[in-house]
Amino acid sequence: NILDLEKKIEDIKQEKNKVVKSQRFEEAAALRDKEKRLGEELDKAKAEWEEEAKSKRNPINEEHIAEVISMMTGIPVMRMVEAESHKLRRMGDDLKGAVIGQDEAIAKVVKAIQRNRVGLKDPRKPIGSFIFLGPTGVGKTELARALARHMFDSDEALIRVDMSEYMEKFSLSRLIGAPPGYVGYEEGGQLTEKVRRKPYSVVLLDEIEKAHPDIFNILLQVLDDGQLTDGLGRKVDFKNTLIIMTSNIGVRQLKDFGAGVGFSTAARAESADDMNKGVIEKALKRTFSPEFLNRIDDVIIFNQLDEVDISKIIDIIMKDVLKRLSNLGFQLELKEAAKKFIAQKGYDPQFGARPLHRAIQKHLEDPLAEELLNHKIKEGDTVVADFNEKEGKITFKIESKPSAKKNESAETE
Repeated sequence: NILDLEKKIEDIKQEKNKVVKSQRFEEAAALRDKEKRLGEELDKAKAEWEEEAKSKRNPINEEHIAEVISMMTGIPVMRMVEAESHKLRRMGDDLKGAVIGQDEAIAKVVKAIQRNRVGLKDPRKPIGSFIFLGPTGVGKTELARALARHMFDSDEALIRVDMSEYMEKFSLSRLIGAPPGYVGYEEGGQLTEKVRRKPYSVVLLDEIEKAHPDIFNILLQVLDDGQLTDGLGRKVDFKNTLIIMTSNIGVRQLKDFGAGVGFSTAARAESADDMNKGVIEKALKRTFSPEFLNRIDDVIIFNQLDEVDISKIIDIIMKDVLKRLSNLGFQLELKEAAKKFIAQKGYDPQFGARPLHRAIQKHLEDPLAEELLNHKIKEGDTVVADFNEKEGKITFKIESKPSAKKNESAETE
């Protein structure tokens, strides 16, 4: 009741300021009286609440305690309170809804996590360690984000380290912290400090093949013992982290050589993924040492996306676009013909889903921005986007709200 009254008073204050700016002083006086009356009700409600609090204690349950612990430690206890078995059972379906076209990769990751969570994993090692391989734009990083959201209920649980920053031998000290006597000794390492502050997280080592080989030697200790000693001599625990390394190894060979010489038959098309996996695995063994690969739980190779996958990815991307548009005050309806046109323009098997973002920007967001700048779209309108075959582009039809028109006519009267 107190919160509702405070919200009402705040709304009336904002409305009163608008009315005063419009020089409608009679309405402002009425709002002032209403604000004063609600203020008296608020004071009365606060006094009653204080009296009630003296005699009646609010019960505190385990959810309240879990929330406070999560807030103080950063450990997602609230998520742990949920039935673990139920969460693990629906994990595969949740991830398939977030990452399209990689069912085999998702199944492998989910099995490893389920095996670890039921207590069959080595308690000294991390929750899991994977290398994600495959072409650019197929969902390697997106799957890591989805895992962070599902396992720890937050995008902030993803610790992303771009390994292209660690191409030199001396950059190793930035990862775990500088040794005594060197610049930056007090600061701690960029990886160890983040994991120490957030022990329950997904660690994403992006573009791992670009890192200096000495970094792989450091990671051996993490993969084996689940801990790492930083520059200050503190042991950082990785036992509650999920370690994911992504790489584009072997993709350049696939791009340059392709599927070889000869006609494209149905049998060749079916075996294309197997051939790609063979090329990538050979490149992987050439790049990484056997002792490093031997400590990884699984090497997961992502498939190339097809046109059906791209069409499904459009729906996921459009959710974010629609959310941004609703914040601006209008709705967007995308027709099937416009969706097919965007999918056609954004489909490139070599570059995955990344060209799709550019296609949406070029063919949908840029024309919409022009319509907004020209004041053709008003708040409350619904914009229908359809493909015009004659013009060869997406056109917009604006449908105004009937209620908005009625309000305008009422105000003019």
